[in-house]
Amino acid sequence: MAGQGLVLTTGANSGLGLATAIALARAGFDSVGSVRSAAKARRVRDAAEAAGVEVRTVLLDVRDEAACRRVVGRLKPWAVVNNAGYPASGAVEDVGDEEARAAFETMVLAPMRLARLALPRMRERGEGRIVNMSSIYGLATTPLTGWYQACKHALEALSDALRVETAGFGVKVILVEPGGFDTGIWDQWHAETDSRADSNYEAAYERARSGINFGRGLMGRPEDVAKVVVKALTAKRPHVRYLVGNDARAIALYDSLVPSEVKDRLARLTLGL
Repeated sequence: MAGQGLVLTTGANSGLGLATAIALARAGFDSVGSVRSAAKARRVRDAAEAAGVEVRTVLLDVRDEAACRRVVGRLKPWAVVNNAGYPASGAVEDVGDEEARAAFETMVLAPMRLARLALPRMRERGEGRIVNMSSIYGLATTPLTGWYQACKHALEALSDALRVETAGFGVKVILVEPGGFDTGIWDQWHAETDSRADSNYEAAYERARSGINFGRGLMGRPEDVAKVVVKALTAKRPHVRYLVGNDARAIALYDSLVPSEVKDRLARLTLGL
């Protein structure tokens, strides 16, 4: 299908989304990235030009149902890569309803909305792909990012249901589950937790910040995740799930083997909870 299909990647202005949009263009797809401002659209075009490819952009807030309907109706994508994210960083007690709602709107409702809007044309064609950017934390859970992880867990469940529901008319639904990759989400995490200076969990945030700062130098590149997305869209029989990164595989193994009581104790010792 490479070289023929239009692929819409949401949240394409930076990080995994930008790397994915560029990698898809390089693979021969008609790559379209959604962004929320003209300035971000310029950033995508400049990065694509520097990479020697063309990535078209479309202005879209994925939380806007009417805008999603217009964009999908106009583009009629062969595939959708649901990448747009929202950090929702902090202890469960520290994240208010508005932040939690925005996270679920961005990372749960929006991907399913875009899938729902794209499915009628995919059914007509008898083919199509939906790639949902999950996380290793769609499988595992740790303190201080519970709302983010709740969204990814929900995305995993909905993707599993959608995959079976749509298989009969040629649509493949795929989950990509990266571990830690060096993107702007960590800067957002720092900014959000820094803003919670009066939190009862400040000491735990500080320990987590130190761990993140130490680990960033060991994190993979967004381009590594983008290669996996290209594989998911070009493979004749793509996997249901793609764990990306050695840390993701290690965490998945740890989560499946270690009893909850032990994991809880280790997390509390690490973060001083």
